[in-house]
Amino acid sequence: MFKIRHVEPNDIYPVITLAFETLPERYNPSIFNHFYESFPEGFFVALHQNTIVGFLIGIKTAQTTARILMLSVDDKHRKQGIGSALLRQFLMEMKQHYVTEVDLEVRTSNHGAVAFYKKHGFCQRGILHQFYQNGEHAYSMWKEL
Repeated sequence: MFKIRHVEPNDIYPVITLAFETLPERYNPSIFNHFYESFPEGFFVALHQNTIVGFLIGIKTAQTTARILMLSVDDKHRKQGIGSALLRQFLMEMKQHYVTEVDLEVRTSNHGAVAFYKKHGFCQRGILHQFYQNGEHAYSMWKEL
């Protein structure tokens, strides 16, 4: 079993570690504190036996729009519904903040993530060329709430 909750200050370091282990981008660790301090309502963690096994970071970009910046689940806990639970919790929270549209970017090469977001109702909007640090392209995706 796993539990989804808002991030807490003591979660930041384990989230940074998980991001480093699971995401190809290298983020300055201070950015995680920034997101926690600026919009904690969009920062969720998934716990399995009190260990963080996944997280989602999202922000409001305008009064009625939000963006998912990062979603990651530890490799050994994937395909157990954790990513879906994090996404559902974020979308429910955004509805409470009067958000009507959520967007995100995903690597064009990450077929699993593209299928995951499509399964949850996201549509491709376009391609962002050389979006990532290594020059990879991204799909811009969005969903109406």
